[in-house]
Amino acid sequence: MYSVIYMGTPDFAVPCLKALSEAGADIRLVVTQPDKPVGRKQILTPSDVKITATELGLEVYQPNTLKSDEAYDYLRSFSPDFIVVAAYGKILPKRVLEIPRIAPVNVHGSLLPHLRGAAPIQRAVIGGDKVSGITTMLMGEGLDTGDILLQRETPIAKTKPRESCSTALRQ
Repeated sequence: MYSVIYMGTPDFAVPCLKALSEAGADIRLVVTQPDKPVGRKQILTPSDVKITATELGLEVYQPNTLKSDEAYDYLRSFSPDFIVVAAYGKILPKRVLEIPRIAPVNVHGSLLPHLRGAAPIQRAVIGGDKVSGITTMLMGEGLDTGDILLQRETPIAKTKPRESCSTALRQ
């Protein structure tokens, strides 16, 4: 099985991490954004990916930046075949993209090249798109650039906000 460094932060990135784990991938490290203060009381809160990685017994790394020599050397020490990224939240430096033996791969929440960048799901809904989906791609130096590997479409349901909440509760 291939070795992986997984990078992600919000709930969007959790299913991918779980799928890799269930498939038996050798997940050597999970990288996520540092814990953030949340709410009025500013309670330090871990990311959804950190919570899941901890539940799965995986090592978690939360650097403030990936640009430092320390972060680069630490990531490189795992000698991964792949770096898999899903909504990590920061652009990876070129030298980090060059760490994996085979390739860095990105899981993006839209049908690229449509809606590059942050919040593609929200932008698709706001824009009135009838369909969206997921794109898996090789990572290039730019924002959501690189050769597309796979795409899967999904329709965007037309519901009113109250209907979508009640529908979700019934499912």
